Amino acid sequence: MRMTRREKTATTTVHHRHAQVRSNRRNRQRRLELFEFLFCHRRKNIYIFVMIIQENVPMSEHTSFKVGGPARYFIKTESTDDIKEAFQFANERALPTFILGKGTNLLVSDNGYNGVIIQLGKFFSEITNIGNGKICAKGATPLARLARYTINEGLAGIHKLAGIPGSLGGAIYMNAGAYGQDVSQTCIEVETIDNAGNVRTRTAAECAFDYRHSIFQELAASRESSETILSATFQLTPATDLGKTAKDLESEMQECMTKRRNSQPLSMPNAGSTFKRLDAGAIATPTQIAPGYYIEQAGLKGFRIGGAEVSRVHANFIVNADHATAADIKALSEHVQKAVTEKFGINLHREVILLGEF
Repeated sequence: MRMTRREKTATTTVHHRHAQVRSNRRNRQRRLELFEFLFCHRRKNIYIFVMIIQENVPMSEHTSFKVGGPARYFIKTESTDDIKEAFQFANERALPTFILGKGTNLLVSDNGYNGVIIQLGKFFSEITNIGNGKICAKGATPLARLARYTINEGLAGIHKLAGIPGSLGGAIYMNAGAYGQDVSQTCIEVETIDNAGNVRTRTAAECAFDYRHSIFQELAASRESSETILSATFQLTPATDLGKTAKDLESEMQECMTKRRNSQPLSMPNAGSTFKRLDAGAIATPTQIAPGYYIEQAGLKGFRIGGAEVSRVHANFIVNADHATAADIKALSEHVQKAVTEKFGINLHREVILLGEF
């Protein structure tokens, strides 16, 4: 395990020399508890921040599927300088990088990831009300907390997204949405940092948002041009302009949460919708069809491979029903794709991201 400690006052920043110790399962938790204390520790106006570099971290501890082998390196960053240092660390070792949010839309190979996982820490979870309906949130902000914050501020536009797990950065990356709202409808700009340490601001148009898509997915495919999402700014609508109150927004949010609880297998490890909705209809009046309908009509509800199962609650969810492996989950998703294609002539496209060698 490697760490960088920074003691910050109003005027000075002191960088301390790295010290590296190999992590293991027995003492990792104790160390992390200490580091979590250091993250939040305050003494005589001196704040202590720690950038953690761990080795061989099981990704099953960092994904909602609860599966995945070890990441060769796992770095939690607390500043843009940390992010730059993390990219430099990876470049020096000629290793690929992957930016991890909450791990709620991710399937990591049982063989792990032979690269550097970079995760934004607690100090990338601030939310600021800029005024005039504009809200800026940092990349590690839980989407649920952001949605609830906007309700408390009496602002409409992303309040129905409170039930979506994951971070804001992941939501921007995937253009997450639910119940008629997605982040691209109200996002006006995104601040990013590339692998060379250059910070830039992209307009919504430059983000090339589409259904469960953004330009950041194309950039991530290229090691040289990938960008980490630092923050996003949203232009929201005051509830009063819609003839509503904050209480009305709260009621709408709670209605969506109730629908989610009643229709999704929230009690079992999963990564949300496994497949993207299907495009249908004319170009001028497009519609989207839920893939769960075809999966259910193919008789696949409850179908298992190993410990992975097509949910009996919602057919577009694959759940870790009984100590599944990543290989089980991937194999089941491929079986579903093949069965639906053979029965209906429809190609399902996976929404869950695969990481590592399968």
